[in-house]
Amino acid sequence: MQETSQNVTKMTCTAPVNIAVIKYWGKRDEELILPINSSLSVTLHQDQLKTTTTVACSRNFQEDRIWLNGKEEDINQPRLQSCLREIRRLARKRRSDEGPSNDISLSHRVHICSVNNFPTAAGLASSAAGYACLVYSLSRLFGVDGELSVVARQGSGSACRSMYGGFVQWKMGERPDGKDSLAEQVETENHWPELRMLVLVVSAERKPVGSTSGMQTSVETSKLLKHRADSVVPGRMEEMISAIHRRDFAAFGELTMKDSNQFHATCLDTYPPIFYLNDISRRVISLVHRYNHYYQETRVAYTFDAGPNAVIYTLQEHVPEFVQTIRHFFPPETNGEEFVKGLSVDASSLSEELKRVIGMEPVPRGISYIISTKVGPGPCVVDDPNLHLLGPDGLPTKSS
Repeated sequence: MQETSQNVTKMTCTAPVNIAVIKYWGKRDEELILPINSSLSVTLHQDQLKTTTTVACSRNFQEDRIWLNGKEEDINQPRLQSCLREIRRLARKRRSDEGPSNDISLSHRVHICSVNNFPTAAGLASSAAGYACLVYSLSRLFGVDGELSVVARQGSGSACRSMYGGFVQWKMGERPDGKDSLAEQVETENHWPELRMLVLVVSAERKPVGSTSGMQTSVETSKLLKHRADSVVPGRMEEMISAIHRRDFAAFGELTMKDSNQFHATCLDTYPPIFYLNDISRRVISLVHRYNHYYQETRVAYTFDAGPNAVIYTLQEHVPEFVQTIRHFFPPETNGEEFVKGLSVDASSLSEELKRVIGMEPVPRGISYIISTKVGPGPCVVDDPNLHLLGPDGLPTKSS
């Protein structure tokens, strides 16, 4: 809901995190953020993981300003400027086509305040949710419609996928101007209600090599990356879309794990090599394969983005036992409920045979906590004016 007070017009929106099951790694155009391969992701539910952004504009503002997670940041960062410039251009175009449709002057400066309810820059796709939320909020403020995923992509590549809920593909496109490099929904968030995700937070620290610089080095040095983009991903995209349409978890899970493994293999094939996985990450991979081997089927699947945290995909019926498996092999510091956040998980017990077959030494405190979640919707407008992050003066409120 748009709110105007004391000549300050405000709009607050939320946007989701997405986790790729077919990974994007490497750009053919750095400035426009055009990828060397298509990718596909699952949108996580905003009840557990989201960015909230308030944008405000006023004739009284002297300059554009932005606050992220309580700290003022540089508004002149090139990717931020790309998004602001593009939204203002679309707003101007709409007004020249249709005449003035809203009373906000495009010459007014904007204030932006954004907060995440999850660790930033720890490999949990914070930039995707952040830029999707920024673009969606600005588009609502300025009355802009159209293909917003193209705008979000210019802030952060994977942000284009956070413009939709459910299952989303980012088509790499072929045009030099990037107009055909956009996101499309493959299925809605209601398509596969039994699907569940468990985010295993191994480390909430900032990752040692940022995605942008990591990708550049991979494009320059990894032969495996080129093979992956040209020969592997196109077929995998078709297989993955088919598995999602059919709700075939075994096919979905196997493809997800293979693609995660190959992405990290390209990081290792980069020179000098990039290590996003740590010892705990590798133990989680081993645990998943031993667990699936015990049941002689793919019940759980892992994927890792550019960081050590695992995202586990499974079906609702298997969540209690697998969470208990994680609890057993990565005993938390306390027995408090805080080890599992998000959707509640029923208690479960493990058979002695399962523990014996997995046969790994427990690593106390290897996993900090688990976020239990499901597939969710795309960006939303926040209707409650009490939830604005900017006050009547256009400055951050104390709670933000």
